[in-house]
Amino acid sequence: MCKGAEAGKNDQDRLTLSDFDFDLPQERIALRPARPRDAARMLVVRPGGNPVLEDRIARDLPELLAPGDILVFNDTKVIPAQLFGMRTRGDAEAQISATLHKDLGGARWRAFVRPAKRLREGEVVRFSADPVASSEGALTATVSELEGGEATLSFEAPEADLVERLGTVGHVPLPPYIARRRSDDVSDKDDYQTVYAREPGSVAAPTAGLHFTPNLMDRLRDRGIGTAYVTLHVGPGTFLPVKHEDLDAHPMHAEFGVVSAETAARLNVARAAGGRIVSVGTTSLRLLESAADESGQLHPFADETAIFIRPGYRFRAVDLLMTNFHLPKSTLFMLVSAFSGLATMRAAYQHAIESGYRFYSYGDASLLFPETAP
Repeated sequence: MCKGAEAGKNDQDRLTLSDFDFDLPQERIALRPARPRDAARMLVVRPGGNPVLEDRIARDLPELLAPGDILVFNDTKVIPAQLFGMRTRGDAEAQISATLHKDLGGARWRAFVRPAKRLREGEVVRFSADPVASSEGALTATVSELEGGEATLSFEAPEADLVERLGTVGHVPLPPYIARRRSDDVSDKDDYQTVYAREPGSVAAPTAGLHFTPNLMDRLRDRGIGTAYVTLHVGPGTFLPVKHEDLDAHPMHAEFGVVSAETAARLNVARAAGGRIVSVGTTSLRLLESAADESGQLHPFADETAIFIRPGYRFRAVDLLMTNFHLPKSTLFMLVSAFSGLATMRAAYQHAIESGYRFYSYGDASLLFPETAP
């Protein structure tokens, strides 16, 4: 059963969408990542009546944590989910784009298709790296269940080979706020993937993890800081705007995630021994909170979660959060405001904007302490 968003509601849920708005200059949106990855800036945020804000960099993380703490990473792997192809109908051809967003199994994917009006159910689309210039190495798919700009694409390839085939014809699905300003290129294939990615299935990166390098991982281990992995396949819903002033009216997107029995037990033991659970990214946090009971104990989980975390939510499983800087009026800014307090996050974001921090997927990081201990 899909985990929802009812737990932890109180009077703060009277907040409306406008409470999460702020002005963000376009020049603060990062179009490329920091190089090296762990050279990105990192704002440490400690809540309180007068929040303490400390300017650091990502490679400082080991000294900001303590032996016995354990970092939880989302090991999902971004697939080349942006496809461009040609539909042939008699002598007529039409260019089609598709963004895969849900794996239905059996080499079948649900996708956003554009322009949908050029497609009919039963038609075949031939996708290739450059469909206008050549169909060499093309991957074909049959269209079905066409509705509201979405369709099911059944690919003519063995399921086991599909991700590899997509790698020859697909493009990195850059976030819309980057894609509007530049096209993807060869560097994005590495830049938009964490160094520990291993489970294919996401159409967007768990971006807090983009700041980690093998050297940083080694330094964390040498300091006695543990690492654990969960898997949540990030869908395009992470970019959907909130359109309703009444937050209860927002249809939160669902994403599939897995917390293994081994990982749940390990995190429970670490926390019982006094270690802190440090979530690397909002995807890891949403999954851990979905897998936790009221006492904060984690349990094995393999399901979709549509948990909507906003001020008023009582955190149970996560003690610190490392995350990037998020969009105004987004569910992710609501989440960090729930974690560290809305007033604190307003002050932190204002400091970040004035100090030249870089926002969004390729931007800088923050390390957030909780407003209230779980």
